[in-house]
Amino acid sequence: MGKASFPRALPDNEAVAIARNLRVSPQKLNLLAQLIRGKKVSTALADLEFSRKRISLDVRKCLQSAIANAENNHDLDVDDLVVAQAFVGKALVMKRFHARARGRGARILKPFANITIVVREVAAAKA
Repeated sequence: MGKASFPRALPDNEAVAIARNLRVSPQKLNLLAQLIRGKKVSTALADLEFSRKRISLDVRKCLQSAIANAENNHDLDVDDLVVAQAFVGKALVMKRFHARARGRGARILKPFANITIVVREVAAAKA
């Protein structure tokens, strides 16, 4: 006697991937989320490949995971995928102290962030 299956939160033409605890501030990660939001996945992958930001490698891996989820788990066509949503959330913040002059200490905040990428299959425009 098993538990009833949990209903799927996303529509049938969408897939999601989440990267948690990335060692970057949410503000910096949001710059990359803005870069790929609304683009075709092939264009978004190319933009992340040639981005100079350090964290773009992890965002690219998350996008590739969302594409793989769409293809393998939901039988969506990879060529018709678009980045429907890309949003950033805060994770933990490590607090550290740095020695300063005259015996004082200064607080250093080392933030972590999460990114969620949702890809959607859109019908290809017949030209």
